[in-house]
Amino acid sequence: MPKVVISEFMDEAAIAAELAGLDVQYDPGLVDRPGDLAAAVARADALIVRNRTQVRGPLLDAARDLKVVGRLGVGLDNIDVPACRARGIAVYPATGANDGAVAEYVVATALLLLRGAYGATARVAAGTWPRNALMGREIAGKRLGLVGFGSIARETARRAAALGMTVAAHDPFVAADDPAWNPATGPVQSQALDALIAQSDVLSLHVPLTDQTRGLIDAAALARMPKGAILINAARGGVVDEAAVAQALRSGHLGGAALDVFDREPLDAAGAVFADVPNLILTPHIAGVTQESNVRVSAVTAQAVRRHLTRD
Repeated sequence: MPKVVISEFMDEAAIAAELAGLDVQYDPGLVDRPGDLAAAVARADALIVRNRTQVRGPLLDAARDLKVVGRLGVGLDNIDVPACRARGIAVYPATGANDGAVAEYVVATALLLLRGAYGATARVAAGTWPRNALMGREIAGKRLGLVGFGSIARETARRAAALGMTVAAHDPFVAADDPAWNPATGPVQSQALDALIAQSDVLSLHVPLTDQTRGLIDAAALARMPKGAILINAARGGVVDEAAVAQALRSGHLGGAALDVFDREPLDAAGAVFADVPNLILTPHIAGVTQESNVRVSAVTAQAVRRHLTRD
């Protein structure tokens, strides 16, 4: 009977429904116990992870019988894909299952940061009335710039267009004649990266972490953004210079930022750079995780793993 190890949280109903009849070890705390994880995968046929389990080096060496890795999400920077390929280990991301959740996160945080009115509960309850100080901005008529134009960015563009935003994107891997540039909600302008950065009221990142994208949004890029612009990173930590973002917010050049991903997760001492930074939203790599998307991602991943293990 094939053994499946699941090292991070997953929808338990999907495990019961899709992995029935297999030998399943579900322990979402394994990711934080490297010794136990290595022992668990020693005879595993399949490993299911989110983004924190590092499927590389010693862990891969320990997993001598591994045939398939299921990724509860779409990013693969925590998985040594070439090493898996060399050993014949299949890797299945949950492509498309959390696109809408991330898109909603991007648009919701853009709305919140542009309007700027939602942090006044304590003052209003205490009897103050800071109306003039909280006069924010509308999202309609603003320009959304998408760095990367894959499926999540396209879902983000669709929602943003419905709110009256104009949308532009930079993605050298999407051909100029790709129909994605002309969706039913209206055309998306293809721009060079420097122009996109310089002209976007809201800049949202949708790229993987690679040698080419690490530090892509650094102090110089932030300085090119329009004064008062909003930065949103729900893609991968390391794509932005976190200290530079904090400084741009403190100086007032950036109007706001939302960071869901970080170069080091959890932040630990690295979070000190964000202490008392204004107009900043920090969330724990949760943009793609909702109750609904967790069910979809878990089901898609479990089905892919089962198909691979039971194929003739």
